[in-house]
Amino acid sequence: MSGKKRASPGADVEKNPLANVELNDEDAKKLQDIQKDIQRVELVIERQAMEKLTPVYEKRRAVAKSIEKFWPVALMNNSMISFHAQHTIDQLALSYLEDLWIVRDPKEPRCYTIEFFFKANPYFTDSILKKEYKYVPPPAASDENPDADGITDSMLDFSWARDVQPSATPIHWKDPENALTKLHPRVADVDGDDDMPAEAGSFFNFFEIADDPFEIGTQIVNEIFAEATDYFMGNIAGDELDSEEEDSEDDDDDAEEIDLEKPRAKKQKKE
Repeated sequence: MSGKKRASPGADVEKNPLANVELNDEDAKKLQDIQKDIQRVELVIERQAMEKLTPVYEKRRAVAKSIEKFWPVALMNNSMISFHAQHTIDQLALSYLEDLWIVRDPKEPRCYTIEFFFKANPYFTDSILKKEYKYVPPPAASDENPDADGITDSMLDFSWARDVQPSATPIHWKDPENALTKLHPRVADVDGDDDMPAEAGSFFNFFEIADDPFEIGTQIVNEIFAEATDYFMGNIAGDELDSEEEDSEDDDDDAEEIDLEKPRAKKQKKE
């Protein structure tokens, strides 16, 4: 009988050679500094891109103004906007939109004001509706000296949730009793665990209520405005919202139908 000892369970399993890797304070500091340098370069590139894109957007703006319902169609071809503007009366009001522009904050271009330009319409007297996302710099920013590219440490530590304050813009309704935001108000979710409303209501609540829990503003700026031509042409693939609510009709909205779906129809013909 052999006197060979029995191996213990797991003895043949190799130890993980990466399990005990340690990082000393000096190397950690070096990595953090390099990461900050990367963020600084990325921010400079982002600002340069915004600056170079502005004249191109201005050229597109002139062309878009000559195309009937360019911006209403582009907006409604975005799944988020079409969901929030699902009431027919919202779409009717949006059909008077003739221009959309983004004004960047010169000190912090990641903050901006969204401007909707409307022609005369039966709903409100305002020719421009604005939604500002105001930059609120931290206290330390006042004592900082920007580098050669205009970048400060607080800019590298930028936080949308902390440093940005959305604004509300009152709309001067021609018939206050039938204001779209009164007919379809945003309804708070009193039983919910988060700050998301139970019902979004009219799209125009986006202007009249400062809070933007659905992040409509960032969707308009980062997606729709940046890719407006593709949205208008219906070329944005996969931007469909699977929801029964998208096809719902409001019983009170008996207004005439408006044609904001043509680009989508063209897209379907190509498939």
